[in-house]
Amino acid sequence: MVNTTSLKTTKSEEIFVAAQKLMPGGVSSPVRAFKSVGGQPIVFDRVQGAYIWDVDGNQYIDYVGTWGPAICGHAHPDVIAALHKALDKGTSFGAPSVQENILAEMVIEAVPSIEMVRFVNSGTEACMSVLRLIRAFTGRDKIIKFEGCYHGHADMFLVKAGSGVATLGLPDSPGVPKTTTVNTLTAPYNDLEAVKTLFAQNPDEIAGVILEPVVGNAGFIVPEAGFLEGLRELTQENGSLLVFDEVMTGFRLAYGGAQERFGVTPDLTTLGKVIGGGLPVGAYGGRKDIMSMVAPAGPMYQAGTLSGNPLAMTAGIKTLELLQKPGTYEYLEKITKKLTEGLLDVAKAAGHQVCGGHLGAMFGLFFASGPVYNYEDAKKSDTTKFGRFHRRMLERGIYLAPSQFEAGFTSLAHTQEDIERTLNAAQVVLSSLS
Repeated sequence: MVNTTSLKTTKSEEIFVAAQKLMPGGVSSPVRAFKSVGGQPIVFDRVQGAYIWDVDGNQYIDYVGTWGPAICGHAHPDVIAALHKALDKGTSFGAPSVQENILAEMVIEAVPSIEMVRFVNSGTEACMSVLRLIRAFTGRDKIIKFEGCYHGHADMFLVKAGSGVATLGLPDSPGVPKTTTVNTLTAPYNDLEAVKTLFAQNPDEIAGVILEPVVGNAGFIVPEAGFLEGLRELTQENGSLLVFDEVMTGFRLAYGGAQERFGVTPDLTTLGKVIGGGLPVGAYGGRKDIMSMVAPAGPMYQAGTLSGNPLAMTAGIKTLELLQKPGTYEYLEKITKKLTEGLLDVAKAAGHQVCGGHLGAMFGLFFASGPVYNYEDAKKSDTTKFGRFHRRMLERGIYLAPSQFEAGFTSLAHTQEDIERTLNAAQVVLSSLS
């Protein structure tokens, strides 16, 4: 385990320099470039359990977990064994497979809102498809989203979006026509009055409301008491649909996701990450009468060559089986609480203004006095200090999300010793951090 303040990154630097000539910014997804935290990204070589090894041989405790999917730990032996068997049968069918049925049954049984489900290949695709569906079902065009909530990079969602847009400080993306986003209305997260106003200003025009029930793409932000319940009431009163984007929170805050945890059932839900067990996957599902609009059952078209890929289905099935074991979520809650509260205590003892929280296997820390209720509050954080904190933790073998505006994740593979090592590293870093 790396526990000094020096970090050998020669090979990572060489590979990243070469990558910048081959790919925009040297990466396949913007937040990986480390632009908001300084320095060059490390290049991974392999992962196992709660750990990462880079191409220079450094080992890290990982709190990104491939951005959420690795809830059982990286390369879990049961998942890998199941994939080996599946590989012998082929990598892609482009046709129905029994694995789709099995995973669909598991998802429907787990998630309160889902009566039927359609598998796709990414969270972005799931959110793009569900938007088309709510418009088709209601016959309305306008949607409400929340500032700082990220629902993928489809044109109509890149309005006051979170994730990489927030990390890089980008405006609404060039290349997105105004005509595409004119029907996207925005409100501050946790502000019911703003939503009421939008409904009043656009009577019988709003197809639905979509949100991350717990925000993970503007940092970690939880809903205030009554917020989700209020959205449920407002959408029902106005003939609109409520969509929970649980790509991040699904199977991570509880087996049934945020909707199980908070007891609020939306009309539709998007999923991804965990349900693919580390392979590319997405899904959207909900009430049967709504999902029956999707082709070929109904007129709303959506398709995908690799949708329901047998490898992704296999990894998802095995992952959900592992998550059903007794004590799983109690353990995840326990270690995440220890990590989060420990980080806050250490930071405050060192004189830093910090706030944060956790739910299930998801957490966040802001360098701000707080509280953080929405994206505007999150933007008051000291991102420069976070960048220094991130780099110094990296030098001590702790891999955190390279952005103040991303949630962190724990897994079943994280041990009490891992948490203690992390807190010890944080104590050293924060005691000398200005």
